[in-house]
Amino acid sequence: MKFYIQKNQTIRTFWYCKRNFPSTRWLQGLVGPRAGLDAVEKRETLPLLEIKPRSSSLQPIAVPTELFQLLDTCTNSILTQLIAQKSHGRALILDGIIQCTESDEFAYQEMISFLPLCSHPSPKKVLIVGGGDGGVAREVAKHPDVESIVQVEIDSHVLDVSKKFLPFMGAGLTNPKLTLHVGDGFRFMAQHRHEFDVIITDSSDPVGPAVCLFQQSYFESMREALKPGGIVCSQAGTVWANIDIVAQTFQHCHQTFRKASFAYAAVPTYPTGQIGFVLGSLSPETNFKEPLRIFSETELDSFNMNYYSAEVHRAAFILPRFARKALDEIVSNVTDEANTGDR
Repeated sequence: MKFYIQKNQTIRTFWYCKRNFPSTRWLQGLVGPRAGLDAVEKRETLPLLEIKPRSSSLQPIAVPTELFQLLDTCTNSILTQLIAQKSHGRALILDGIIQCTESDEFAYQEMISFLPLCSHPSPKKVLIVGGGDGGVAREVAKHPDVESIVQVEIDSHVLDVSKKFLPFMGAGLTNPKLTLHVGDGFRFMAQHRHEFDVIITDSSDPVGPAVCLFQQSYFESMREALKPGGIVCSQAGTVWANIDIVAQTFQHCHQTFRKASFAYAAVPTYPTGQIGFVLGSLSPETNFKEPLRIFSETELDSFNMNYYSAEVHRAAFILPRFARKALDEIVSNVTDEANTGDR
């Protein structure tokens, strides 16, 4: 189906582009340089979206907003787009899938970083796989126990775009704690065994090149790159739209690590308004639901934290019954298989 977007109107963050409209693409965009939001009023060219829903039962919702396009490029077969609107600020889109928006990116970045960091007794050395926008590096560097951060991002173009157009996240890429590598995360971890206290995977959705980051072999690769007692945290989708992907990713994590859990954060511009994380630990003593490091309100303010707190940490692991039952079944099945193998 095709939607012609009237001036001062667009599909709210491409609605379900992230997962339910994987084939969304710009057919015509706003052209020319954009210096600020006030430039919108001077542009008459209208954008056109072609949206192909994954499910015929899903209907897009249009809400009033103003939009202009800052960037539309294709490198290494990956379409990179950057748009801006008054309601959500700047938004980074890769292959038609929203990666982050200026208005709510902090929720995702803080949670994928501080859930694992505050579950580890001493997270001194951290590896970030992906995260080319710089948001995770920005948050990880805030934790006072973190001494060094290594980041491996496969797409140098995303790094350049973020530094130039998304400085509120791109600033994380220039932190003095960070050593940045452009390359393949799988290969990097194979060459750096038993080096990291925490590994955070900030990946796009499990389509195209990112599929491998949701498979059993990837979790095994992370395990081998961890120090004893190490912890991992990966983006894992949403239970409302992709419970099958969540369950499969959680199963891989649970089969690989001594302890595993699932948490989520509220991110309004993501599909269903939520995003989930799987966490795994090599230590059987890890209790993800209770943070080991608890920061005061004064400390959180000094970190410029807007979402994460000890209370939010605990609440993130409380799931609706349908999701809890689905994941509990996986735990039960894996435990039964292990007991059968011991007989």
